[in-house]
Amino acid sequence: MNACNSDAATTVLQAAAGPAVAAQAMWLDAGRLRWPAADPLRPVQLLHAAGGGLVTATGQAPSGLEDSITMSAADAAVPEPQTARFAWFGSGPEYRLSRDDAVRLPALLLGQLRLVQTDDQGRVLRASSVQIAAALDDLYAASAARAGDLGATPSHDATGFALWAPTAQAVSVCLREAGGVMPVPMARDAASGIWRATVPRDLSGALYTYAVDVLVEGHGLVRNRVTDPYSVSLDADSQHSWIGRMDDPSVTPEGWAGDRPPQTVQHGTDTVMYELHVRDFSANDDSVRPAWRGKYLAFTEPDSAGMRHLRALAAAGVTDVHLLPVFDFATVPDTGCTQPDTQRLSAMPPDSDQQQGLVMQTAATDCFNWGYDPWHFGAPEGSYATDAANGAVRILELRRLVQALHRAGLRVGMDVVYNHTHAAGQNPQSVLDRIVPGYYQRLDANGTVTNSTCCANTATEHAMMAKLMTDTAVVWARDHHIDGFRFDLMGHQPRSAMLALQAAVDRATGRHVQLIGEGWNFGEVQNGARFVQAAQGRLGGTGIGTFSDRARDALRGSSDGAALSSQQGWLTGLGYAPNAHAPADPAAQRNALMKSADLVRVGLAGTLADVRLQTHDGSVKPLREIEYSGQGAGYAQQPDEPVAYVENHDNPTLFDLAVWKLPRDTSRADRARVQVLGVAAVLFSQGIPYLHAGIELLRSKSLDRNSYDSGDWFNRIDWTASSSAFGSGLPPARDNEPMWPAMRPLLADREAIAPSATDIAFTRDAVLDLLRIRRSSTLFRLPTAAEIEARLSFLDTGPAQEPAVVIVRLDGRGWPGAGFDELLLAINADVRAHSRPLPELKGRGYGLHPVHLAPDAADRRPAAEARWDADAALLQVPSRTAVAWVLPAAR
Repeated sequence: MNACNSDAATTVLQAAAGPAVAAQAMWLDAGRLRWPAADPLRPVQLLHAAGGGLVTATGQAPSGLEDSITMSAADAAVPEPQTARFAWFGSGPEYRLSRDDAVRLPALLLGQLRLVQTDDQGRVLRASSVQIAAALDDLYAASAARAGDLGATPSHDATGFALWAPTAQAVSVCLREAGGVMPVPMARDAASGIWRATVPRDLSGALYTYAVDVLVEGHGLVRNRVTDPYSVSLDADSQHSWIGRMDDPSVTPEGWAGDRPPQTVQHGTDTVMYELHVRDFSANDDSVRPAWRGKYLAFTEPDSAGMRHLRALAAAGVTDVHLLPVFDFATVPDTGCTQPDTQRLSAMPPDSDQQQGLVMQTAATDCFNWGYDPWHFGAPEGSYATDAANGAVRILELRRLVQALHRAGLRVGMDVVYNHTHAAGQNPQSVLDRIVPGYYQRLDANGTVTNSTCCANTATEHAMMAKLMTDTAVVWARDHHIDGFRFDLMGHQPRSAMLALQAAVDRATGRHVQLIGEGWNFGEVQNGARFVQAAQGRLGGTGIGTFSDRARDALRGSSDGAALSSQQGWLTGLGYAPNAHAPADPAAQRNALMKSADLVRVGLAGTLADVRLQTHDGSVKPLREIEYSGQGAGYAQQPDEPVAYVENHDNPTLFDLAVWKLPRDTSRADRARVQVLGVAAVLFSQGIPYLHAGIELLRSKSLDRNSYDSGDWFNRIDWTASSSAFGSGLPPARDNEPMWPAMRPLLADREAIAPSATDIAFTRDAVLDLLRIRRSSTLFRLPTAAEIEARLSFLDTGPAQEPAVVIVRLDGRGWPGAGFDELLLAINADVRAHSRPLPELKGRGYGLHPVHLAPDAADRRPAAEARWDADAALLQVPSRTAVAWVLPAAR
């Protein structure tokens, strides 16, 4: 039978004889397994059926078996490192295959396997499928991991195909050319589990899928038509993988061979990142030609409002644009995506639910999604290309984007999501699980795919999933010139896998590729349950960064729905500008403000574990001993590890959070000042600053708490600094409806709250000035913890402090690029000015930073109102203002 004669995602070759049985047992290696539920006093049989015919109903004799092996109780303790690796699975009886039976295991794994224990009459007492990942790693990983040619590899006279599918019974390439579909049988390599085939001609430009005959528990023997996990590109809607060389002229922009990132980053702390979504950048930009809006090519429109804005950011000090996912994702149609009528939306009341109703009518088919639903990890997303049906166009246009940003003085990073896939099991959009069922996804103790990261979690602790992650990251860095990666929920991945990836991308590119990620500690891997995580506090000395939530939470206050209004933050009025919902206990509020001020200082010091600080209670302690949510606030060992931020694509924007928290009568001008202070706290921090696109434009999402699928309407940015999205209607009901009653009066008050063009322009220009201040001195980006400990100090701390003001001193004497002998930084979040005595600095001749004194300085308040009285040692800091003073370098 022609293996490629059907386009169906799945063809059942032999249906399962009975229902699926949970996999409550696990292979620990290629000869030993653990079954926690087993009765250690009864024998265990391993049953096998090549086509899925096993029936193991409780109380009945097993049927459909083609083979049965009696397993022996394991006679020795599990060796390291299996003890730690499988501790999460639970203890219980362990069994082993005889030496002769262990030799048969590769053949047995091609079919259906179940464990059973029976009573004295041969009736099933308990049965379990077996989790196979560790056995596959033991049998094949050492050989398969060395394979450098997985996927399709065309040359001038031949095209090779290689697919790791060790449990498949047969595999064919379904080659699609102008003449139709041709099946190409593949041969299995016993050592690696890789199937290979070679066609003796260059197939560049052709399309293909694989037909994989594989046993799937509960389904039987099936033939899965599936795209290649190693696809470098695809056709429209990712139905077929595309064949091509990465050096082919069809995918190579003019000048690509000479494309290099700007040399703006010598050390990780030189980086200033700007997080940006491809559609947000241009979907609503009238200065971009219509065919390119929302596409890769919008970045090549040099005179667009968006590109002018990015160049201004780069000139001021932003070094990197970090793109939300541009890998192939599953939730946007590549062609024919829909859009609601923007004119109708604009005419609706600011507190109406009609806008979200129209937006959500087309959400499943519109052009917008954040893209955190991976389909093919190594291929560019098709909906951002002008011709998604042409695999070469995806690559060419993404490369033109990268090239355009490099020419604008910006390095290019990308968000990668290796912690989950969009789908698993037999879902047609599942790739990995339909090739090697039960291997690539992380399973729980019942064999069910875990989904703590929102979707079907992947298991990067398994060798070939880690290899797929590393190999595709190499493609992005080497072949697409990507300069850095942000790893979504990186704490769900092993530290060892991340270190291997770092080494691989650096080796492949001949340069250092910067890695950062979300180091949150939760889910089935929490607290190292399965491996040492790539999480906060576990990456010391690696140079891999993690987002620091310490100062973020202190600055903003709670972003939780129940506490949005009542829990103000250091920036948003805590203790000094209470709103109508704040607790009526001034002493408690001031104490909370004191604690928050300490955490703001933690962030300014780079969240370094060993930096010492006099805290609000008068004690002096290292930052690791300051409490934050039941853990130490300081966790980093070096300053290239923490990523400082106050807003990113997740959760409400800073402006929207401030709408909830600031008193309702806060002026629009003061709302803009609060926004600038939030950016100042990030840019004045040691470590890596990270800015969300539009934070400098008072970006609002009309109070949306989770805009991942809220369309262009709620996610829009106006690069001309003329308008705000605040008051664009009630945000989508999916994540916001319980809050609608509280949102309505806020959105209805659009005229009083939404920023004017003047407010937006002020904020933009003030942020540009802050970037210039950071760029002016290497003291803002000290490269080692030792230098920060020696050169950074906090003033006005302890019980007598003014907690609404934080003051940092940086000693630049003898430091290359410092520019000044000292920097004195102050951020006053209060609604009133403060004069603070600093006796230790008496007599020092500080002057305002040159940026503040420039005639075109955006914020005139520092020049007009900030004062340093050297004789009295008094620092005067205007309300809601960030100020930098300098002590000029001695000549």
